[in-house]
Amino acid sequence: MTNSLLKGVRVLDLTRLLPGPHATQLLAQMGAEVIKIEDPDGGDYARSLSPALFEQVNRGKASVTLDLRVAEDLAAFKVLVADADVVIESFRPGVMERLGCGYDTLKAINPRLVYAALTGYGQTGPLADAAGHDLNYLALAGVLDQNGTAGGAPAISNVQIADLAGGALTCAVGVLAAVIGARASGQGAFVDAAMLDGSLALQPVAMATLNGLGVTQPRGADMLTGALPNYRVYKCRDGRYLAVGALEPKFFGRLLARVAPPGFGGGRRGASTGGGGSSRQATAGRLGGWRARMRDALADPRRARIATRPLHWGLAALFRTRPRDAWVALLADADACTTPVLTLDEALAQAHVRARGLVEDGAVGCPLRFDGGARAALGAPPALGADNAHWLGRR
Repeated sequence: MTNSLLKGVRVLDLTRLLPGPHATQLLAQMGAEVIKIEDPDGGDYARSLSPALFEQVNRGKASVTLDLRVAEDLAAFKVLVADADVVIESFRPGVMERLGCGYDTLKAINPRLVYAALTGYGQTGPLADAAGHDLNYLALAGVLDQNGTAGGAPAISNVQIADLAGGALTCAVGVLAAVIGARASGQGAFVDAAMLDGSLALQPVAMATLNGLGVTQPRGADMLTGALPNYRVYKCRDGRYLAVGALEPKFFGRLLARVAPPGFGGGRRGASTGGGGSSRQATAGRLGGWRARMRDALADPRRARIATRPLHWGLAALFRTRPRDAWVALLADADACTTPVLTLDEALAQAHVRARGLVEDGAVGCPLRFDGGARAALGAPPALGADNAHWLGRR
């Protein structure tokens, strides 16, 4: 059983591997009927390359095998198109046209059809036909250059930012917008979703720096990549890490009040708890030495790093004095935007994730909640061609 919001929306999914299947599974989680169109000779490459990955992004779908190079199968596909709401594919530009089922051909069959092409570089431009993967799109979008520590090489994330955030999620939003438009007007639309484009659109903070200063900042030196001592990852005594996201002064004040000794980090002289001063006064003193400098530096991360260098060094040394979980316990009720850096297995086991019901049968369920309580789970991923009899009248 799935959520019923998209009940009645039928999606023909010709995508393979990760980005497209992730997008269509999200639609399935919200109630869409997704029919996976696969080549009879092995189907989606992920079935053989990574069966575990295939299971993660193809739950709740049907599987139909068609070889679109064969006239009989192409005709069968067009019969399915006549009653579909969405076709989504991830081939290079021109492949569907060469197979005889490009957008112009399919919309003549079904004028209200939404046709989504999810590719690396889009349908136009000098790179439209180029091959690529997540790493390439992030490299060309300027994202990869910003990932990593100061002075180090660009860091490769195990989260596919371009594939999933820039590609799959952006494409799903485009599909939903076009479906709403088709239901209102009776006319479908072509959705050109490119992972490079979507990755560029994920960078408003870096764009603000570029527009404000005329130049981007090196790795580890922008406002949210290491310039601020109150927005950093700190290594603890046991080699594990604590994430400090105390961006606003009120949160940073609470952090310092809980962890720092009097006068820590270059606060005003005499700003200690001695002489009967209250904890609030002491905290104000600690913050006073850097707050004015920070106000000026917020507009320029180059000045921010220099202005707050004593706090960078002081906090780095301080957090090395205790294990990560000791800091977590000390800060548990401080409301200071501090969290442990967890491994994936630790994240899946934490109480909040369990309470939210995010994990189902070894996979992450729909990340959206709608009124009605618990999420409805999807069924297992389909065997290759499991639904041929139902949809094609053949095995």
